[in-house]
Amino acid sequence: MISGSCLCGKVKYEITGEVGDIVHCHCKTCRKAHGAAFSSVAAVKDCDFNLSGQASLSSYESSPGKVRHFCSCCGTQVYAKREGTEHLILRLGSLDTDPMSREANHIWVSQKASWYSIINDLPEYQEFE
Repeated sequence: MISGSCLCGKVKYEITGEVGDIVHCHCKTCRKAHGAAFSSVAAVKDCDFNLSGQASLSSYESSPGKVRHFCSCCGTQVYAKREGTEHLILRLGSLDTDPMSREANHIWVSQKASWYSIINDLPEYQEFE
């Protein structure tokens, strides 16, 4: 079982299926939302994601049709959801266990923080492709 939680523990989740390939997103909204150089994410099917502590979950539509969900107490970004999809975008920093997934690429490198250098051989995409 793959599980995760927010920093304060009020929001928790379990994943009963597979976690998709890991993508490192360098877009401006991910950098701002996480206060970091990039955000590591992976897709999880909606039907495989079991969330508890919804009362402590807040949300913010960061771009049209994309809503970010985070703990209203500690601020941990837990997942994002795009309209019309059957999966969510899991924020891997909230994991408590190994996702048993692999790194695939970097996206939105065109918006990468100027003070950070990517030092690996993963494919890099200027936008989301």
